[in-house]
Amino acid sequence: MNREKILVVDDEQMIRWTLSEALRGWGYEPVAVATVADALTSFDSEQPAAVLLDINLPDGSGLDVLREIRTHQPDAVVIMITANVMIDDTIAALRGGAYDFISKPINLDELQVTIRNGIETQRLRKEVRQVRSERVSRWNFDQIIGESPAMREMIHLARKVAESEVSSVLLQGESGTGKDLVAKAIHYESTRGELPFVAINCAAIPANLIESELFGYEKGAFTDAKARKEGLFEQAEGGTIFLDEIGELELNLQAKLLRVLEEGSFRRVGGLKDLGLNVRVIAASNRDLKTESETGKFRLDLYYRLSVIQIDIPALSERGNDVLLLTDYYISDFRKRLRSRIRGITPEVEEAFLRYAWPGNVRELRNVIERAMILDERDLITTKYLPRNLVPESLQKASADRSSASLEAEFNLPPGGIALEDVELSLVRQAIERSKGNQTRAAELLGISRDQLRYRLKKLEDASGSPAEVANG
Repeated sequence: MNREKILVVDDEQMIRWTLSEALRGWGYEPVAVATVADALTSFDSEQPAAVLLDINLPDGSGLDVLREIRTHQPDAVVIMITANVMIDDTIAALRGGAYDFISKPINLDELQVTIRNGIETQRLRKEVRQVRSERVSRWNFDQIIGESPAMREMIHLARKVAESEVSSVLLQGESGTGKDLVAKAIHYESTRGELPFVAINCAAIPANLIESELFGYEKGAFTDAKARKEGLFEQAEGGTIFLDEIGELELNLQAKLLRVLEEGSFRRVGGLKDLGLNVRVIAASNRDLKTESETGKFRLDLYYRLSVIQIDIPALSERGNDVLLLTDYYISDFRKRLRSRIRGITPEVEEAFLRYAWPGNVRELRNVIERAMILDERDLITTKYLPRNLVPESLQKASADRSSASLEAEFNLPPGGIALEDVELSLVRQAIERSKGNQTRAAELLGISRDQLRYRLKKLEDASGSPAEVANG
Protein backbone atom coordinates (compact mmCIF):
# COMPACT_ATOMS: atom_id res chain seq x y z
CA MET A 1 0.00 0.00 0.00
CA ASN A 2 1.35 3.44 -0.90
CA ARG A 3 2.13 5.62 2.10
CA GLU A 4 1.08 9.26 2.15
CA LYS A 5 4.04 11.58 1.73
CA ILE A 6 4.80 14.39 4.18
CA LEU A 7 7.18 17.15 3.10
CA VAL A 8 9.47 18.34 5.94
CA VAL A 9 11.13 21.73 5.34
CA ASP A 10 13.66 22.77 8.02
CA ASP A 11 17.25 23.99 7.90
CA GLU A 12 18.28 21.99 11.02
CA GLN A 13 19.42 18.46 10.13
CA MET A 14 18.50 17.05 13.56
CA ILE A 15 14.94 18.40 13.26
CA ARG A 16 14.59 16.88 9.79
CA TRP A 17 15.87 13.49 11.05
CA THR A 18 13.67 13.51 14.17
CA LEU A 19 10.53 14.40 12.24
CA SER A 20 11.33 11.88 9.47
CA GLU A 21 11.72 9.04 11.99
CA ALA A 22 8.48 10.00 13.74
CA LEU A 23 6.62 10.17 10.44
CA ARG A 24 7.83 6.71 9.42
CA GLY A 25 6.61 5.38 12.74
CA TRP A 26 3.18 6.93 12.12
CA GLY A 27 2.89 5.28 8.71
CA TYR A 28 3.90 8.19 6.46
CA GLU A 29 6.71 8.57 3.93
CA PRO A 30 8.84 11.62 4.78
CA VAL A 31 10.49 13.85 2.17
CA ALA A 32 12.98 16.14 3.92
CA VAL A 33 14.58 19.30 2.46
CA ALA A 34 16.37 22.34 3.92
CA THR A 35 15.73 25.31 1.55
CA VAL A 36 12.97 27.33 -0.07
CA ALA A 37 14.07 26.25 -3.55
CA ASP A 38 14.09 22.54 -2.66
CA ALA A 39 10.75 22.90 -0.86
CA LEU A 40 9.00 24.28 -3.95
CA THR A 41 10.61 21.70 -6.25
CA SER A 42 9.72 18.80 -3.95
CA PHE A 43 6.16 20.01 -3.44
CA ASP A 44 5.57 20.01 -7.21
CA SER A 45 7.21 16.63 -7.81
CA GLU A 46 6.11 14.66 -4.74
CA GLN A 47 2.57 16.05 -4.25
CA PRO A 48 2.66 15.50 -0.47
CA ALA A 49 -0.43 15.04 1.69
CA ALA A 50 0.89 17.67 4.13
CA VAL A 51 3.85 20.02 4.62
CA LEU A 52 5.74 20.72 7.86
CA LEU A 53 7.28 24.11 7.14
CA ASP A 54 9.79 26.10 9.16
CA ILE A 55 9.41 29.88 8.89
CA ASN A 56 13.11 30.76 9.00
CA LEU A 57 15.04 29.18 6.13
CA PRO A 58 18.55 29.98 4.85
CA ASP A 59 17.43 31.25 1.43
CA GLY A 60 14.16 32.93 2.35
CA SER A 61 11.02 32.80 4.45
CA GLY A 62 8.71 29.85 4.89
CA LEU A 63 5.86 32.34 4.50
CA ASP A 64 6.91 32.78 0.86
CA VAL A 65 6.79 29.01 0.42
CA LEU A 66 3.34 28.97 2.00
CA ARG A 67 2.03 31.61 -0.40
CA GLU A 68 3.47 29.78 -3.41
CA ILE A 69 1.98 26.45 -2.31
CA ARG A 70 -1.43 27.97 -1.66
CA THR A 71 -1.38 29.58 -5.10
CA HIS A 72 -1.12 26.15 -6.75
CA GLN A 73 -3.13 24.12 -4.21
CA PRO A 74 -5.50 26.22 -2.06
CA ASP A 75 -6.45 23.20 0.08
CA ALA A 76 -2.87 22.08 0.82
CA VAL A 77 -2.29 21.16 4.49
CA VAL A 78 0.62 23.33 5.62
CA ILE A 79 1.68 23.25 9.29
CA MET A 80 4.07 26.06 10.17
CA ILE A 81 6.94 25.39 12.63
CA THR A 82 9.22 27.93 14.30
CA ALA A 83 11.56 28.25 17.25
CA ASN A 84 10.47 31.83 18.00
CA VAL A 85 6.74 32.35 18.31
CA MET A 86 6.14 35.84 16.97
CA ILE A 87 2.60 37.16 16.93
CA ASP A 88 3.08 38.86 13.56
CA ASP A 89 4.43 35.66 11.99
CA THR A 90 1.59 33.61 13.44
CA ILE A 91 -1.04 35.98 12.10
CA ALA A 92 0.68 36.16 8.71
CA ALA A 93 0.87 32.36 8.47
CA LEU A 94 -2.76 31.80 9.41
CA ARG A 95 -3.93 34.55 7.09
CA GLY A 96 -1.82 33.01 4.35
CA GLY A 97 -3.76 29.79 4.69
CA ALA A 98 -1.67 27.68 7.06
CA TYR A 99 -3.65 24.84 8.61
CA ASP A 100 -1.97 25.20 12.01
CA PHE A 101 1.07 26.63 13.82
CA ILE A 102 3.43 24.63 16.09
CA SER A 103 6.43 25.93 18.04
CA LYS A 104 9.74 24.27 18.89
CA PRO A 105 10.50 22.14 20.83
CA ILE A 106 7.93 20.09 18.97
CA ASN A 107 5.41 18.03 20.90
CA LEU A 108 5.29 14.92 18.67
CA ASP A 109 1.98 13.66 20.07
CA GLU A 110 0.39 17.02 19.30
CA LEU A 111 1.96 17.06 15.83
CA GLN A 112 0.68 13.57 15.01
CA VAL A 113 -2.89 14.59 15.84
CA THR A 114 -2.54 17.83 13.88
CA ILE A 115 -1.28 16.04 10.76
CA ARG A 116 -4.02 13.42 10.95
CA ASN A 117 -6.74 16.04 11.39
CA GLY A 118 -5.35 18.20 8.60
CA ILE A 119 -5.24 15.35 6.07
CA GLU A 120 -8.77 14.25 7.06
CA THR A 121 -10.04 17.82 6.66
CA GLN A 122 -8.45 18.02 3.20
CA ARG A 123 -10.04 14.67 2.22
CA LEU A 124 -13.48 15.82 3.34
CA ARG A 125 -13.13 19.08 1.40
CA LYS A 126 -12.27 17.14 -1.75
CA GLU A 127 -15.28 14.86 -1.26
CA VAL A 128 -17.58 17.84 -0.74
CA ARG A 129 -16.25 19.48 -3.91
CA GLN A 130 -16.76 16.27 -5.85
CA VAL A 131 -20.34 15.88 -4.61
CA ARG A 132 -21.11 19.48 -5.47
CA SER A 133 -19.50 19.08 -8.89
CA GLU A 134 -21.70 16.04 -9.54
CA ARG A 135 -24.76 18.00 -8.45
CA VAL A 136 -23.86 20.88 -10.76
CA SER A 137 -23.54 18.46 -13.68
CA ARG A 138 -26.87 16.85 -12.80
CA TRP A 139 -28.93 19.88 -11.86
CA ASN A 140 -28.41 22.37 -14.66
CA PHE A 141 -30.49 23.88 -17.42
CA ASP A 142 -29.17 21.44 -20.00
CA GLN A 143 -30.93 18.68 -18.06
CA ILE A 144 -34.31 20.39 -18.37
CA ILE A 145 -35.92 18.78 -21.40
CA GLY A 146 -38.03 20.95 -23.66
CA GLU A 147 -37.90 22.65 -27.04
CA SER A 148 -41.34 24.23 -27.16
CA PRO A 149 -41.48 28.05 -27.31
CA ALA A 150 -42.98 28.19 -23.80
CA MET A 151 -40.10 26.15 -22.34
CA ARG A 152 -37.43 28.03 -24.27
CA GLU A 153 -38.76 31.33 -22.90
CA MET A 154 -38.94 29.96 -19.34
CA ILE A 155 -35.39 28.57 -19.44
CA HIS A 156 -34.04 31.83 -20.91
CA LEU A 157 -35.54 33.81 -18.01
CA ALA A 158 -34.34 31.29 -15.41
CA ARG A 159 -30.78 31.48 -16.79
CA LYS A 160 -30.80 35.26 -16.43
CA VAL A 161 -31.97 34.89 -12.84
CA ALA A 162 -29.15 32.41 -12.11
CA GLU A 163 -26.58 34.84 -13.49
CA SER A 164 -27.95 37.72 -11.40
CA GLU A 165 -27.78 38.47 -7.69
CA VAL A 166 -31.55 38.82 -7.29
CA SER A 167 -32.44 37.78 -3.74
CA SER A 168 -36.01 36.52 -4.22
CA VAL A 169 -37.56 34.44 -6.98
CA LEU A 170 -41.09 33.07 -7.30
CA LEU A 171 -41.81 29.94 -9.36
CA GLN A 172 -45.43 29.32 -10.26
CA GLY A 173 -46.84 26.32 -12.06
CA GLU A 174 -49.15 23.35 -11.70
CA SER A 175 -48.15 20.37 -9.58
CA GLY A 176 -45.73 18.09 -11.39
CA THR A 177 -44.32 20.69 -13.79
CA GLY A 178 -40.81 20.51 -12.29
CA LYS A 179 -40.53 23.61 -10.13
CA ASP A 180 -37.93 21.87 -7.95
CA LEU A 181 -35.76 21.13 -11.01
CA VAL A 182 -35.83 24.77 -12.07
CA ALA A 183 -34.98 25.89 -8.52
CA LYS A 184 -31.95 23.56 -8.41
CA ALA A 185 -30.77 24.65 -11.85
CA ILE A 186 -30.95 28.32 -10.80
CA HIS A 187 -28.92 27.53 -7.68
CA TYR A 188 -26.24 25.28 -9.17
CA GLU A 189 -25.64 27.52 -12.19
CA SER A 190 -25.27 30.62 -10.02
CA THR A 191 -22.31 31.93 -8.07
CA ARG A 192 -23.92 30.29 -5.02
CA GLY A 193 -23.67 26.83 -6.60
CA GLU A 194 -20.76 25.77 -4.37
CA LEU A 195 -22.78 26.61 -1.26
CA PRO A 196 -25.80 24.81 0.29
CA PHE A 197 -29.15 24.27 -1.40
CA VAL A 198 -31.73 23.69 1.33
CA ALA A 199 -35.31 22.74 0.47
CA ILE A 200 -38.42 22.59 2.61
CA ASN A 201 -41.96 21.63 1.63
CA CYS A 202 -44.13 24.04 3.59
CA ALA A 203 -47.14 21.76 3.17
CA ALA A 204 -45.40 18.70 4.63
CA ILE A 205 -44.50 20.12 8.07
CA PRO A 206 -47.09 20.81 10.80
CA ALA A 207 -47.83 24.52 11.14
CA ASN A 208 -46.60 24.63 14.75
CA LEU A 209 -43.16 23.32 13.72
CA ILE A 210 -42.45 25.35 10.60
CA GLU A 211 -41.16 28.43 12.42
CA SER A 212 -38.58 26.46 14.42
CA GLU A 213 -37.61 24.51 11.27
CA LEU A 214 -37.01 27.71 9.33
CA PHE A 215 -35.38 29.84 11.99
CA GLY A 216 -34.12 27.34 14.59
CA TYR A 217 -34.47 27.76 18.33
CA GLU A 218 -32.52 28.47 21.48
CA LYS A 219 -32.09 26.04 24.33
CA GLY A 220 -35.12 26.25 26.62
CA ALA A 221 -37.28 28.05 24.04
CA PHE A 222 -39.95 25.40 24.67
CA THR A 223 -40.31 22.13 26.60
CA ASP A 224 -38.38 19.86 24.21
CA ALA A 225 -35.70 22.40 23.31
CA LYS A 226 -32.83 20.66 25.14
CA ALA A 227 -30.14 22.38 23.07
CA ARG A 228 -29.77 25.15 20.50
CA LYS A 229 -30.73 24.12 16.97
CA GLU A 230 -29.87 25.83 13.70
CA GLY A 231 -32.78 26.48 11.37
CA LEU A 232 -32.83 25.99 7.63
CA PHE A 233 -32.02 29.64 6.97
CA GLU A 234 -28.76 29.24 8.91
CA GLN A 235 -27.98 25.95 7.16
CA ALA A 236 -28.45 27.66 3.79
CA GLU A 237 -26.08 30.53 4.63
CA GLY A 238 -24.48 31.86 1.46
CA GLY A 239 -26.55 29.52 -0.71
CA THR A 240 -30.22 29.07 -1.56
CA ILE A 241 -33.30 28.15 0.45
CA PHE A 242 -36.17 26.68 -1.55
CA LEU A 243 -39.61 27.19 0.02
CA ASP A 244 -41.86 24.80 -1.88
CA GLU A 245 -45.65 25.25 -1.66
CA ILE A 246 -45.20 28.56 0.15
CA GLY A 247 -48.91 29.25 -0.25
CA GLU A 248 -49.50 26.79 2.61
CA LEU A 249 -47.81 29.05 5.19
CA GLU A 250 -50.11 30.52 7.82
CA LEU A 251 -50.59 34.29 7.66
CA ASN A 252 -48.71 34.99 10.94
CA LEU A 253 -45.66 33.09 9.66
CA GLN A 254 -45.94 34.90 6.33
CA ALA A 255 -45.56 38.15 8.29
CA LYS A 256 -42.38 36.86 9.99
CA LEU A 257 -40.96 35.69 6.68
CA LEU A 258 -41.65 39.11 5.17
CA ARG A 259 -39.75 40.78 8.01
CA VAL A 260 -36.80 38.45 7.46
CA LEU A 261 -36.68 39.24 3.75
CA GLU A 262 -37.08 42.97 4.28
CA GLU A 263 -34.48 43.31 7.06
CA GLY A 264 -32.03 40.66 5.91
CA SER A 265 -31.90 39.13 9.39
CA PHE A 266 -33.83 36.70 11.56
CA ARG A 267 -34.09 35.55 15.15
CA ARG A 268 -34.19 32.01 16.46
CA VAL A 269 -37.32 31.00 18.37
CA GLY A 270 -36.65 32.10 21.96
CA GLY A 271 -33.64 34.14 20.87
CA LEU A 272 -32.79 37.72 21.79
CA LYS A 273 -30.30 38.51 19.04
CA ASP A 274 -30.87 39.08 15.32
CA LEU A 275 -28.69 37.01 13.01
CA GLY A 276 -27.56 38.26 9.60
CA LEU A 277 -28.94 36.56 6.51
CA ASN A 278 -27.20 35.92 3.21
CA VAL A 279 -29.32 33.55 1.14
CA ARG A 280 -31.28 33.56 -2.09
CA VAL A 281 -34.90 32.67 -1.46
CA ILE A 282 -36.69 30.70 -4.17
CA ALA A 283 -40.37 30.22 -3.38
CA ALA A 284 -42.73 28.01 -5.35
CA SER A 285 -46.46 27.46 -5.46
CA ASN A 286 -49.01 25.62 -7.57
CA ARG A 287 -51.51 28.36 -6.74
CA ASP A 288 -51.85 31.78 -8.30
CA LEU A 289 -50.50 33.77 -5.36
CA LYS A 290 -51.59 37.09 -6.84
CA THR A 291 -55.20 35.88 -6.86
CA GLU A 292 -54.74 34.35 -3.40
CA SER A 293 -53.48 37.68 -2.07
CA GLU A 294 -56.45 39.52 -3.52
CA THR A 295 -58.80 37.21 -1.59
CA GLY A 296 -56.84 37.52 1.65
CA LYS A 297 -55.40 33.98 1.62
CA PHE A 298 -51.85 35.21 1.02
CA ARG A 299 -50.19 38.44 2.08
CA LEU A 300 -50.01 40.87 -0.83
CA ASP A 301 -46.84 42.53 0.52
CA LEU A 302 -45.12 39.14 0.78
CA TYR A 303 -46.21 38.29 -2.76
CA TYR A 304 -44.62 41.48 -4.09
CA ARG A 305 -41.46 40.86 -2.04
CA LEU A 306 -41.09 37.31 -3.34
CA SER A 307 -41.96 38.05 -6.94
CA VAL A 308 -39.01 40.36 -7.66
CA ILE A 309 -38.68 37.90 -10.52
CA GLN A 310 -41.59 35.57 -11.26
CA ILE A 311 -41.09 32.54 -13.48
CA ASP A 312 -44.18 30.74 -14.76
CA ILE A 313 -43.50 27.10 -15.60
CA PRO A 314 -45.79 25.87 -18.40
CA ALA A 315 -48.03 22.86 -17.99
CA LEU A 316 -47.19 19.80 -20.09
CA SER A 317 -50.39 20.31 -22.09
CA GLU A 318 -48.97 23.66 -23.28
CA ARG A 319 -45.66 22.20 -24.45
CA GLY A 320 -46.64 20.39 -27.65
CA ASN A 321 -44.14 17.77 -28.80
CA ASP A 322 -42.11 18.11 -25.59
CA VAL A 323 -44.17 15.18 -24.33
CA LEU A 324 -42.45 12.96 -26.92
CA LEU A 325 -38.98 14.25 -25.97
CA LEU A 326 -39.72 13.51 -22.33
CA THR A 327 -41.08 10.09 -23.28
CA ASP A 328 -37.82 9.21 -25.05
CA TYR A 329 -35.84 10.42 -22.04
CA TYR A 330 -37.81 8.38 -19.51
CA ILE A 331 -37.79 5.25 -21.67
CA SER A 332 -34.00 5.50 -21.97
CA ASP A 333 -33.67 6.07 -18.22
CA PHE A 334 -36.01 3.24 -17.17
CA ARG A 335 -34.57 0.91 -19.81
CA LYS A 336 -31.28 0.95 -17.89
CA ARG A 337 -32.72 0.90 -14.40
CA LEU A 338 -35.42 -1.72 -15.03
CA ARG A 339 -33.33 -3.71 -17.51
CA SER A 340 -36.23 -3.45 -19.91
CA ARG A 341 -36.23 -4.33 -23.61
CA ILE A 342 -38.68 -1.52 -24.41
CA ARG A 343 -37.15 1.12 -26.67
CA GLY A 344 -40.09 3.21 -27.85
CA ILE A 345 -43.86 3.60 -28.23
CA THR A 346 -46.38 2.57 -30.87
CA PRO A 347 -48.02 5.16 -33.16
CA GLU A 348 -51.27 4.79 -31.15
CA VAL A 349 -49.48 5.62 -27.90
CA GLU A 350 -47.77 8.60 -29.54
CA GLU A 351 -51.14 9.93 -30.68
CA ALA A 352 -52.67 9.30 -27.26
CA PHE A 353 -49.83 11.12 -25.49
CA LEU A 354 -50.18 14.14 -27.79
CA ARG A 355 -53.96 14.30 -27.33
CA TYR A 356 -54.05 13.77 -23.55
CA ALA A 357 -54.34 16.81 -21.22
CA TRP A 358 -51.83 15.52 -18.61
CA PRO A 359 -53.38 17.04 -15.47
CA GLY A 360 -50.49 15.57 -13.43
CA ASN A 361 -47.95 17.04 -15.87
CA VAL A 362 -44.42 15.63 -16.16
CA ARG A 363 -44.77 13.62 -12.95
CA GLU A 364 -47.81 11.82 -14.36
CA LEU A 365 -46.03 11.09 -17.65
CA ARG A 366 -43.07 9.61 -15.78
CA ASN A 367 -45.33 7.35 -13.71
CA VAL A 368 -47.27 6.18 -16.77
CA ILE A 369 -44.08 5.22 -18.60
CA GLU A 370 -42.56 3.49 -15.58
CA ARG A 371 -45.72 1.39 -15.07
CA ALA A 372 -45.92 0.43 -18.73
CA MET A 373 -42.27 -0.57 -18.86
CA ILE A 374 -42.68 -2.80 -15.82
CA LEU A 375 -45.78 -4.57 -17.18
CA ASP A 376 -45.32 -4.61 -20.98
CA GLU A 377 -43.10 -7.40 -22.29
CA ARG A 378 -42.86 -6.22 -25.88
CA ASP A 379 -40.32 -3.94 -27.51
CA LEU A 380 -42.68 -0.98 -27.76
CA ILE A 381 -45.10 0.46 -25.22
CA THR A 382 -48.64 -0.23 -26.43
CA THR A 383 -51.99 1.05 -25.20
CA LYS A 384 -52.56 -2.21 -23.32
CA TYR A 385 -50.99 -1.06 -20.05
CA LEU A 386 -51.84 2.63 -20.22
CA PRO A 387 -54.55 4.04 -17.93
CA ARG A 388 -57.94 3.77 -19.66
CA ASN A 389 -58.64 7.49 -19.23
CA LEU A 390 -55.46 8.30 -21.14
CA VAL A 391 -56.37 6.46 -24.35
CA PRO A 392 -59.49 7.54 -26.29
CA GLU A 393 -61.86 4.67 -27.06
CA SER A 394 -61.22 5.05 -30.77
CA LEU A 395 -57.49 4.52 -30.27
CA GLN A 396 -58.06 1.58 -27.94
CA LYS A 397 -60.16 -0.14 -30.59
CA ALA A 398 -57.72 0.77 -33.35
CA SER A 399 -54.83 -0.66 -31.38
CA ALA A 400 -56.64 -3.86 -30.49
CA ASP A 401 -57.96 -4.50 -34.00
CA ARG A 402 -55.09 -3.16 -36.05
CA SER A 403 -53.35 -6.43 -36.83
CA SER A 404 -56.37 -8.66 -37.35
CA ALA A 405 -58.39 -6.07 -39.25
CA SER A 406 -55.59 -5.24 -41.65
CA LEU A 407 -54.80 -8.87 -42.26
CA GLU A 408 -58.43 -9.74 -42.92
CA ALA A 409 -58.81 -6.79 -45.27
CA GLU A 410 -55.67 -7.44 -47.29
CA PHE A 411 -55.12 -11.19 -47.11
CA ASN A 412 -57.71 -13.82 -47.86
CA LEU A 413 -56.60 -17.40 -47.91
CA PRO A 414 -56.72 -18.59 -51.59
CA PRO A 415 -58.93 -21.64 -52.31
CA GLY A 416 -55.87 -23.67 -53.13
CA GLY A 417 -53.98 -22.45 -50.00
CA ILE A 418 -50.64 -20.61 -49.78
CA ALA A 419 -47.26 -21.24 -48.17
CA LEU A 420 -46.92 -19.34 -44.88
CA GLU A 421 -43.35 -18.39 -45.72
CA ASP A 422 -44.58 -16.66 -48.89
CA VAL A 423 -46.95 -14.52 -46.78
CA GLU A 424 -44.13 -13.70 -44.36
CA LEU A 425 -41.82 -12.80 -47.26
CA SER A 426 -44.47 -10.51 -48.72
CA LEU A 427 -45.07 -8.74 -45.39
CA VAL A 428 -41.37 -8.24 -44.73
CA ARG A 429 -40.88 -6.83 -48.26
CA GLN A 430 -43.81 -4.43 -47.82
CA ALA A 431 -42.54 -3.25 -44.41
CA ILE A 432 -39.02 -2.65 -45.79
CA GLU A 433 -40.40 -0.75 -48.80
CA ARG A 434 -42.83 1.35 -46.73
CA SER A 435 -40.10 2.29 -44.24
CA LYS A 436 -37.65 3.07 -47.08
CA GLY A 437 -35.18 0.54 -45.72
CA ASN A 438 -35.38 1.71 -42.09
CA GLN A 439 -35.31 -1.58 -40.20
CA THR A 440 -36.44 -0.04 -36.89
CA ARG A 441 -39.56 1.42 -38.52
CA ALA A 442 -40.16 -1.78 -40.50
CA ALA A 443 -40.07 -3.79 -37.26
CA GLU A 444 -42.60 -1.40 -35.72
CA LEU A 445 -44.95 -1.88 -38.67
CA LEU A 446 -44.77 -5.65 -38.20
CA GLY A 447 -45.10 -5.49 -34.41
CA ILE A 448 -41.79 -7.25 -33.82
CA SER A 449 -38.38 -6.27 -32.50
CA ARG A 450 -35.53 -5.19 -34.75
CA ASP A 451 -33.63 -8.36 -33.81
CA GLN A 452 -36.65 -10.45 -34.78
CA LEU A 453 -36.84 -8.63 -38.12
CA ARG A 454 -33.15 -9.29 -38.77
CA TYR A 455 -33.70 -12.96 -37.97
CA ARG A 456 -36.53 -13.16 -40.51
CA LEU A 457 -34.50 -11.30 -43.13
CA LYS A 458 -31.64 -13.75 -42.62
CA LYS A 459 -34.00 -16.73 -42.83
CA LEU A 460 -35.61 -15.42 -45.99
CA GLU A 461 -32.21 -14.56 -47.45
CA ASP A 462 -31.05 -18.12 -46.85
CA ALA A 463 -34.25 -19.44 -48.44
CA SER A 464 -34.04 -17.19 -51.51
CA GLY A 465 -30.26 -17.20 -51.78
CA SER A 466 -30.18 -13.47 -52.49
CA PRO A 467 -30.43 -10.42 -50.19
CA ALA A 468 -31.60 -8.34 -53.16
CA GLU A 469 -34.43 -10.78 -53.83
CA VAL A 470 -35.66 -10.44 -50.26
CA ALA A 471 -35.51 -6.64 -50.34
CA ASN A 472 -36.75 -6.07 -53.89
CA GLY A 473 -38.76 -9.17 -54.70
